[in-house]
Amino acid sequence: VSKHSSSSSSSSSSDGVSALLVLPDVAPAEQEKLFVQKLRQCCVLFDFLSDPLSDLKWKEVKRAALSEMVEYINHNRSVITEPIYPEVVHMFAVNMFRALPPSSNPTGAEFDPEEDEPTLEAAWPHLQLVYEFFLRFLESPDFQPNIAKKYIDQKFVMQLLELFDSEDPRERDFLKTTLHRIYGKFLGLRAYIRKQINNIFYRFIYETEHHNGIAELLEILGSIINGFALPLKEEHKIFLLKVLLPLHKVKSLSVYHPQLAYCVVQFLEKDSTLTEPVVMALLKYWPKTHSPKEVMFLNELEEILDVIEPSEFVKVMEPLFRQLAKCVSSPHFQVAERALYYWNNEYIMSLISDNAARILPIMFPALYRNSKSHWNKTIHGLIYNALKLFMEMNQKLFDDCTQQEKAKLKEREEAWMKIESLARSNPQYVMCVDPSGLNSPVEMETDGPFIEDVQMLKKTVQARAIQMAREQRKERPLVRRKSDLPQDSFTTKALETHRRAEDMLTNHDGR
Repeated sequence: VSKHSSSSSSSSSSDGVSALLVLPDVAPAEQEKLFVQKLRQCCVLFDFLSDPLSDLKWKEVKRAALSEMVEYINHNRSVITEPIYPEVVHMFAVNMFRALPPSSNPTGAEFDPEEDEPTLEAAWPHLQLVYEFFLRFLESPDFQPNIAKKYIDQKFVMQLLELFDSEDPRERDFLKTTLHRIYGKFLGLRAYIRKQINNIFYRFIYETEHHNGIAELLEILGSIINGFALPLKEEHKIFLLKVLLPLHKVKSLSVYHPQLAYCVVQFLEKDSTLTEPVVMALLKYWPKTHSPKEVMFLNELEEILDVIEPSEFVKVMEPLFRQLAKCVSSPHFQVAERALYYWNNEYIMSLISDNAARILPIMFPALYRNSKSHWNKTIHGLIYNALKLFMEMNQKLFDDCTQQEKAKLKEREEAWMKIESLARSNPQYVMCVDPSGLNSPVEMETDGPFIEDVQMLKKTVQARAIQMAREQRKERPLVRRKSDLPQDSFTTKALETHRRAEDMLTNHDGR
C-alpha cells in the first residue's frame, strides 16, 4: 500500500505559471516587480497524488522559481521591501495551510519510530522549498518584525500550529524551526503561542491521546523555558504542574519522553523549590504494568537527581526510595537493572551517604531478599555491589539493618509455625494435609533467604562484589529486535536524504 499523502492540491491547473526571467538578469529597478510576480506564480498548486505525472513542466517551473528566490534573498541585501511582506505571507499560506489527510493510525495506537513508517507528504518537492524560503525570509537581516506583524498574526500562528499534526517528520522539523523563529522575533505573539501550545497539550492529554507533533512542540518549549526570567511567573509554574507533568500518563510517552524530561529538568534548574511537587507527581503517575515506560521514568528521575539540591532531596527521599525498592524487586530485569545503576552515580551516592540512616532501612530488605530470589544473575551482581557500597558507607548501620532483618525473618517463621500448630489441632487436619509436606506454609515462606544466611551476609557481599568486578565485561546497549516487515524503499530514501531545517540554515550561513 502506498503511503504518500496529498496535501497541497486543490488545483492541478498551470494557469498563472510561466517561465519568467531570472532575477539577477533584470535591472535593479525591475527586480521588486519580478520578485512579486514569482511569488504570485508560486501560489498555483499542483496535484502530486492522484496524478503525479501531470503538469511536469510547470511543476519544475515552480520548483525552479522557489529555489531561485531562496538564493536571491540569501545572497542579496535590501530586497525585502515593504510590498514583499504580504506577498510572501500569502504565498506561504496558500501552499501550507491545508486540511491534513486522515490519520493512517486513527485508533491512536502508539507510534513506534523504529517499526512504523510515517505517511510522507507527496507535494514535498514544493513544500520543502516554501518552508526553506520562508525561513530565509524570517532570518534575513532586512526582515522587520514591525512590518511583518500586520501579516504574521494570531490567525497565522493558529494555522501554523495545526500543521504540527502532520505525519511527515520532515514537515514537522521545518515547522519546529519556523515557529521558534516567529516566537523569537514577535514579542507580542509569545503569550499567545504558549497558550495555544497549552491547548494542544490539554486536548492531547484529556481527549484524543493522539497528536503527531508533541515531541517537536516540547523541543520548542525546552528552548523557551531555558530563556525564562527569574523568578518564574506563576503562569509558568502552573504550566509545569498542570500540563507537562500530566503528559507522563499518556500511553504514547515513548515518542516524546526525551523532550519532556528535558523540559522538566530545565524548570528544576531554574527553580529548585519545584522539585518536591515534580517528584511526587512522577511517583503518582508511576507505571504499574508497563515496564518499558517504568525504565523511562527511572531515566528521568536520575536526570532530576543529578540537579537536585540536597535540601530538596531530604523532602522526597523516603517516598522516592520506597519506589526504588519496588523497582529493585521488579521481575522485569531491565527495570531492576536501571534502578540499581543509580548506585554508579557519584552525586546520588553522596546524597544517600548524607541520609543513610533513613535510606538504608528502606532499601536493605529489598536488596537482601532479591540477592537470593531474583531470577537474573546480572541483578544479583548489581545488588551485591549496592550492598557493598552501603556496608562501606556506614558499617554500624549496616549491622543494625542486618540484625533487624534477621529478627524480622525469625518473627515471620515463628508466626508461620504458630499457624501450622493451630492447624494441626484442627480435627480435620489429617484429611486436608499434603502427606509430602510440600505445601507447608513454612516451606513456602522460607523459599527466599534463610535466617542463617543473614549472619554470613557481610562475607557473602564482599566475595560476590569482588567476583562481579572480576567478571564485569564491557556493557553492550540493549537492542530490541526489530520485526522483519518489508520497508517502503521510497519512504526510507526520502527520510535519509532529508536535510534538517537547522542544518540547512547553518550550512548556508557558514558558506
